[in-house]
Amino acid sequence: MAENSENSSRRPTIYDLAQIAGTSPSAVSAILNGTWKKRRISAKTAKRVTQIATEQGYAVNLQASMLRRERSHIIGMIVPKYDNRYFGAIAEQFEAMARARGLFPIITCTQRDPDLELEAAREMISYQAEALVVTGATDPDRIADFCAAAGVNAVNLDLPGNKAPSIVSDNFSGARDLTRLILTRVAQDFGATVPLWFIGGRPHDHNSMERLRGFRAAHDEIDLSVPKDRIIMPGYSADKAAAALVGHEFPRQFGIFVNSTITMEGVVRWLSNMIDMDRVRLGCFDWDPFAALLPQNVGMARQDVATMLRRVFETIDEKSGPSLRIEVPCIMQPLPQPG
Repeated sequence: MAENSENSSRRPTIYDLAQIAGTSPSAVSAILNGTWKKRRISAKTAKRVTQIATEQGYAVNLQASMLRRERSHIIGMIVPKYDNRYFGAIAEQFEAMARARGLFPIITCTQRDPDLELEAAREMISYQAEALVVTGATDPDRIADFCAAAGVNAVNLDLPGNKAPSIVSDNFSGARDLTRLILTRVAQDFGATVPLWFIGGRPHDHNSMERLRGFRAAHDEIDLSVPKDRIIMPGYSADKAAAALVGHEFPRQFGIFVNSTITMEGVVRWLSNMIDMDRVRLGCFDWDPFAALLPQNVGMARQDVATMLRRVFETIDEKSGPSLRIEVPCIMQPLPQPG
């Protein structure tokens, strides 16, 4: 339908949107105030009306209507993966803390897919979530923009963003301290001060970059240069980590910084093919009780999930601004020497 040329500057109403979308004003109202699922309105219609509202300049009205709604006591969380103990612990403790505060938690896994992340945020807001915890998102600022337009608080957890408060681990200090520990044990056990290998993570990932910076800082403290070929960053996949290690020449005795418990699975798989596994000492960023049993494992940097989540809820309660970034120290857990 063509725009009304007689009064093109007039703000559109829900009746205008209903006429353009070919649906009823009550359906438009339900879609814009987030109650469309209760009305059994189709997702296709909801998406079309939302798009038309944006095109017709109804965004301000949408925000106002959402701000006027009654409290739902629903809080949402996006997590990227369920395949390691770190994100599993985040989800479990988030649920417990939310319920203790009289909130109803909703959690969904988005597989590090930016489009799925945004769709998850859209769905949670349609259920009138009062706040959204965005954990390890690939594009947190995109989600923050959407939440701001809907009048919903968003807080980034694990990976930081620029448009919402961020609660992250102190990856630099944790990695530096873990690297110091591995270097010390390599020197004690093998009688040599040599550069370590860094394995796992993505080259442009914030957490990986901070851990690599801490890794290098620990080497710099003792005037050790790290050769480029000792930085191996194929992602966090166990399969990719195992494959990336094949073909490298390793000395008789050496040390490894393992950048995540998922990567550790691949490293252990690769190590299992070695005749003498006692020729290596390693440490892992993050905690896994089974990995802690490996005799080659000298220590782990455990992310303080409980403290991070407490700071998340404090940030939501205080309605902190987007410039807030809190770095929570990791818990260093040296492991006992065998024998």
